[in-house]
Amino acid sequence: MSEWRKLDHRTVAVSALMAAGVAVAAGVPTGVGLGGGVSPGFALAVVLPSAAVLILAVVLYDELRWRKTSYRVTADRVELHTGILVRKRRSLSRDRIRSVDLTSGPLLRVFGLVNVKIGTGEQTGAGESSLGLYPVPKPEAERLRTELLDRVRAVEHGRVDGLLAELNPWWIRYAPMSFATPTLGVAAFGAVLQVAEWFGLQAGVISFVFDRLRELPLVVGILVLIAIGLVIGVIGSTALFVEMWWGFRLERERAGTLRVRRGLLTTRSISLEEKRLRGIELVEPLGNRVVGAARIDAVATGLSQQKDNEKTDHKTLLPSAPVAEANRVAAVVLGEGVSPTESVRLAGHPVAARGRRLRWSMATVAVPVLALLVLGLLVAEIFLHLAWISALVLIPVGVLLALDAYRNLGHGITGDYLVARSGTVRRGTVALQRRGVIGWTAKQSVFQRRAGLITLTATTAAGVGGYSVYDVGQAEGLAFAETAVPDLFGPFLDREEAPASR
Repeated sequence: MSEWRKLDHRTVAVSALMAAGVAVAAGVPTGVGLGGGVSPGFALAVVLPSAAVLILAVVLYDELRWRKTSYRVTADRVELHTGILVRKRRSLSRDRIRSVDLTSGPLLRVFGLVNVKIGTGEQTGAGESSLGLYPVPKPEAERLRTELLDRVRAVEHGRVDGLLAELNPWWIRYAPMSFATPTLGVAAFGAVLQVAEWFGLQAGVISFVFDRLRELPLVVGILVLIAIGLVIGVIGSTALFVEMWWGFRLERERAGTLRVRRGLLTTRSISLEEKRLRGIELVEPLGNRVVGAARIDAVATGLSQQKDNEKTDHKTLLPSAPVAEANRVAAVVLGEGVSPTESVRLAGHPVAARGRRLRWSMATVAVPVLALLVLGLLVAEIFLHLAWISALVLIPVGVLLALDAYRNLGHGITGDYLVARSGTVRRGTVALQRRGVIGWTAKQSVFQRRAGLITLTATTAAGVGGYSVYDVGQAEGLAFAETAVPDLFGPFLDREEAPASR
């Protein structure tokens, strides 16, 4: 039997430094706020003891946690004992382990430590399908990952082991072409106002900005603010991409595992057993599509449900890259000569589907326009001008997006995969293994029925649980479902019987 092991004792030092950082982040604005009405000495006398108590409490708790935590790996199981007041004994069968993910933040990297999360990929109760070792030395983490995932795998035709893809620094240029850019720009303005409020300077900052804008025409002033926000957003989104994806490598290991390694300050190693892979999704957000870029997400069992509560995207196999590179990676991941998303010619959808998207788009545009009209009639005339300006801008944009959404609809079958594409702001093309489909769901609203349309959803245990073919012709859609996965919809199809031969 394997011996019981402890976590690395340096976790106490890491926790102490993290608590000190939190104390400084909270103590500085608190001390400044107190300093406005009292002496600096009194402010320090309040803040410093509180910070010391916080750090001491964290150190004592982590020391107890370290003493009460132990783990071992046996021939059949991984066992973990934790708990200070309430003891917990957890174990996972090694036959069910499907992933061993390694994460190391800046402080952990300084100490040579790694957080290890061992998962089964099953969708059981919260926390019951995984256990974590926080933290262990990096060599121990790598040993655990290799030992727990090293299974004998027969060499399959078309499978390439080793390095499949790595980061090209030129891909960083795609980072600003995302919705993170304007979001970070707006967030930056909010952060400046928040910091100014801590120091009692918010009113002064707002006055300073308005004084500068009064010297400019209104439209020019608005454009200047937008430009500043976009510049900040571009810098922020680029920095975020570099932090998440620097050093990216996608590898296939001998044990039949796909491994993604990435991260600048916080390094991550994410493993995905290929037995769980049921396909891929080629994701093209609107900004990326404009510059010819896309990313690849894995469609795998137990992946999204297990990772919903984590900040990083564990299903991404390739960050934003040229579409040709994305299709190449999709092909080698699936073991195909050509990616199913590239080899299939997708069938278009009826014109009635275009009309539905145009109506949805105009209804969406009408909401803010009507709201501004009501405010203009009840509150101030300025809202009437905002209403017609909004209509002038939003109606053409809405029509273009609706037409693009219609053009992006498509479905098809190629080899062992069914392929479905939809979306405009986020266009997704999923290639799903036909053997991974466990059922079909057909939905038809009153309006769809009148238009002869139907929405079909391929139910699967992988990815988000279902992938839809939206607003396809009823007869064509049912025939597609039957061809993709025979005998599921067969009894519901109307077939003309051939006349009996004489």
